[in-house]
Amino acid sequence: MPRPTGRVLTLLELLQSGGTRTVAELAGRLGVDGRTVRRYVDQLIDLDVPVESVRGRYGGYRLAPGYRLPPLMLSDDEALAVLLGLVAGRRAGLTAAGHTASETATAKIRRVLPKHIARRLDALLEALAFTERPGPFDAPDAGVLLTVADAVRHRRPVSIRYTDRDGRRSERTLHAYGIVAHAGRWYVTGQDAGIGEDRTFRLDRIADARTLPGSFEAPMGPDPEQRLLSAFATAEYRHEVTLRIQGTAEQIRTRLPAGVASLEEQEPVAGEDQATERWVRVELRVEHLGWLPAVLASLDRPFVIERPAELRDLVTALADRLASHARRT
Repeated sequence: MPRPTGRVLTLLELLQSGGTRTVAELAGRLGVDGRTVRRYVDQLIDLDVPVESVRGRYGGYRLAPGYRLPPLMLSDDEALAVLLGLVAGRRAGLTAAGHTASETATAKIRRVLPKHIARRLDALLEALAFTERPGPFDAPDAGVLLTVADAVRHRRPVSIRYTDRDGRRSERTLHAYGIVAHAGRWYVTGQDAGIGEDRTFRLDRIADARTLPGSFEAPMGPDPEQRLLSAFATAEYRHEVTLRIQGTAEQIRTRLPAGVASLEEQEPVAGEDQATERWVRVELRVEHLGWLPAVLASLDRPFVIERPAELRDLVTALADRLASHARRT
C-alpha cells in the first residue's frame, strides 16, 4: 500500500495535469476517503504549493493558474553528488523510504541527464565497489520520520505507536530530543512523558506518529548521539561485564567504542608513580561473551576481569589455544 508521502506526491501530479479535480475523483484515484484528501491538500499548502478550492456542484481542487514545479537542473558535480549519495545511502541502510524509493529516484535522475554525463556516471557506478555488503535494514516510514523531525525542531510532543523487540505494542507520548542514524538504522532519543524517563526508539518500529498541542523544553546535557551511545552501552543484556584495563581511554576506545562500553578512569593510588599509566574501569553488557577474549588480546594492555568468572575461563582457553598453535613446528 502506498505510504502517505507517496500519495501526497501523487495528488500533486494529478493537480498538475490541469483542470479542477473533485474530492470524489481524487479520493478514488488515491484510494482514500474525502477527509484524507483534504488533509493531503493542507500538506501541499503547507509546502507553499498554491492549491485553490473551487466551490459549487462540480467544485473540488485545482492549482493556481501558471504554477508548475521548476525543472531539475544539476551541474556535473551536483549530479555526481546526488547519485553517489543515493547509492551510498542505500548500501548503508540510511534511505528513509527503503531501497525501492532510492532506486527509482536514481533512475529518474539518470533519465534526465545529458547523455555524455550519464555515460560517465554509469562508468563510475559500474567501477565503484564497497568493502561492506548492505545489511537487511528496515527503513522507517518517511511520513513518520518527517513528523518526528518536525516535533524535534519545534519542541512539540509527539504521539507514537511503537512495537518493541519482543513484539509488544504500546502508544506513548514522546518529547523528542533528536534523530540519530547509527549502524544502518534510524533512532529517536527523547523523554517518554508517561514515565518521565529518557528512552531511545527505533524509527522503523514506529507505526504512526502525530504531533500534539503544547511544547517542552529540551534538557541540558549530552547531545542526542551521545544519549544513544550511552543507551546502547547500558542496555539490558544477558551478561554484565566489569573490567579494569591499564591504558588511556583513547587506546581502549579503539576496540570498545562508546556504543559498546562505558569507561571510568580510576583515581591514582597513593604513592603510585605519576608516570605509570592509570587503570580504567570498563563496564559493558553483552548477549554473548565469546567475542570478548579476542578483543582483549588485540588491545595488548594489562587487564583484570572482575566479573563474570565465565569470561576468565574463556580468556584462559583462548590463551591456551594460542600457546598450543605457537609451539607447533
